[in-house]
Amino acid sequence: MSTRPRFATRALLLHLATVTLVVALCTGVYLLLAVQQLRAEAESTALGIARTLAEDPQVRAEVTRISLAEGPPDAVDLRDGDLQRIASDVTSRTGALFVVLTDDNGIRLAHPTPSRIGEEVSTPYEEVLAGAEVVDWQTGTLGESARAKVPVRDEAGTPVGEVSVGFERAGVFDDLPPLLAMIGGTAAGALALAGLAFLLLRRRWERLTLGVQPEELVALVQNQTAVLNGVDDGVIAIDTRGVVRVSNAAADRLLGLDAPVGRSIHELGLATAVLDAATGARARSSAIVGDRMLYLDSRPVVREGRALGDVLIVRDRTDLVALTERLETVRTMTAALRVQRHEFANRMHVAAGLIDAGRVSDARAFLGELVERGPVAFPVVGLDLLGDPFLHSFLGAKGVEAGERGVALRVADDTHLIGTVSEAEDVAAVLGNLLDNAVTAAVSGERTPRWVEVAVLDDGEALVFTVTDSGPGLGDVDPFSPKPRNQSADKVHGHGIGLPLSTEIARRSGGDLWVIDPGGDDHGAVFAARIGGAVDRTFHDEKENT
Repeated sequence: MSTRPRFATRALLLHLATVTLVVALCTGVYLLLAVQQLRAEAESTALGIARTLAEDPQVRAEVTRISLAEGPPDAVDLRDGDLQRIASDVTSRTGALFVVLTDDNGIRLAHPTPSRIGEEVSTPYEEVLAGAEVVDWQTGTLGESARAKVPVRDEAGTPVGEVSVGFERAGVFDDLPPLLAMIGGTAAGALALAGLAFLLLRRRWERLTLGVQPEELVALVQNQTAVLNGVDDGVIAIDTRGVVRVSNAAADRLLGLDAPVGRSIHELGLATAVLDAATGARARSSAIVGDRMLYLDSRPVVREGRALGDVLIVRDRTDLVALTERLETVRTMTAALRVQRHEFANRMHVAAGLIDAGRVSDARAFLGELVERGPVAFPVVGLDLLGDPFLHSFLGAKGVEAGERGVALRVADDTHLIGTVSEAEDVAAVLGNLLDNAVTAAVSGERTPRWVEVAVLDDGEALVFTVTDSGPGLGDVDPFSPKPRNQSADKVHGHGIGLPLSTEIARRSGGDLWVIDPGGDDHGAVFAARIGGAVDRTFHDEKENT
């Protein structure tokens, strides 16, 4: 079993790492700005104090007097003088590290350490005595400090000394620990909120994805794509609100849909049977869409007790139904052959009995009649007009079936076929369906006698035939718009998929199926069909060339 952490755990760690990095970066920037602000405030305070002291009249007068005196100042007198007292008072009131006064030679006139009075200052003073103000961080005899140096001017404005005020580094950053604590608390709160937000997001995420991890989602998408595109069945997934979420190409093709994903199932114009199956109203049903016979299977989707919607499976059963029609034709032919075999056996028994009885002349006459009429006399008028053995047998078998229902099958006098049928399955499916519908129509009608008439013609390599019956006709019914079996429909035409299937079979070969006449006073509906490439004229053409 894999020990790799779940995606949610990895995402949480990545999320926290990202938030931590952002918070650390913001904290560093904020701390840098805070330090710079503290430095600037210390420098500004030192400059303000130095300017105020440099403007003091007593300080100006005393520094001017000492600077103009000949010889160096007396350090003993300065230690107890007014300048030292003033500097000490300012130092104690402001909390400065030092307040130093010098003359025009840089000699200390006041200093926090009295023993250093009378000595030259340890930091440069030339720029200040030139009239400039200097604000900087420097290291002197009292250590590093933020200091401001301002010139002291006489009455004429000439620099005669300087005032230097400094604040100790430790004193400048006294507010930094509380600030760091506040920043740390804010950062910790931000990380806590980030963790809580992600936990809520993960809970929402797993609820939306039903607890499926992204790696599993990738596998699901791959499997879904492979399944949906690898099968011929249509698949439509509908959520609980009736919105289509998945529809593969087969479903779009079979149901005639155009970009259904994201649309309500009720907006797609589906047939009632399809809509009932899609919404789960009916678990299984069938429907005819266009010329396709579709089988619909609806199944609810439930995961961990939660209903997610329904999945509709659409299967195309058109070819299966067409095969059933062809098998029905084969069954009809088999039944006809069985009748022929039975009747032929009976006649052979008659002939054998005549010979056994010594009635040779009667037996010979009976066999001669069989040779002239054929083994079986099909109840189809005009059947001899068809020389094609397939059509002869097929129409004969259909005539037997029609006769059992009280309908006479006949071949029209204008029937003319040159060549033989090469596409027997297609011809049997289309012609058989038209004949079955015509017989049903004749039985349902009130005209007597009941009959069905077939006319067969060739048009090059195409086979053309018409089927007419004695039934009531079509009326207002459209036989090419069949309805499901559970819906109302005409009892004769348009109640199944026979005509749509026959039309599709005919059109596959370049032909068609259509209605010539919906019915009149002396006959019922007249249908016509054309099947391309169904006639083989090879033998006839060779005979003519010979």
